[in-house]
Amino acid sequence: MGKQTLRLMVPAIAVAAIGLLGATRTANAYDRHIELENRSHTTIVGFYASNIGTNEWQEDILGSDMLRPGYRIRLDLDDGSGYCHFDFMTVFRDGTKVVRNDVNVCSLDVYTLRD
Repeated sequence: MGKQTLRLMVPAIAVAAIGLLGATRTANAYDRHIELENRSHTTIVGFYASNIGTNEWQEDILGSDMLRPGYRIRLDLDDGSGYCHFDFMTVFRDGTKVVRNDVNVCSLDVYTLRD
């Protein structure tokens, strides 16, 4: 490959790299905050949100906190992965678990649990 060919390739590579960087910035710029709202009659004792690129549940976002009926809490689901799609598992005080797969948190404001 001659010097002339190499000179033509460098700008093309730079433009492609800038385009990828812009796409990454755009994906990471999404707001991954949601409000978890409990409209059921049972207290929520655990809430798990794992991006769809993982095969296991991450830590309980509520930790030692609980979410009583009629209340809501704001959660930051940004795990640094760039994912917008998450699987949710909600655990209620009575042991009931509700799983919802492939939730787009970048376009969701409130996630409501009802009886």
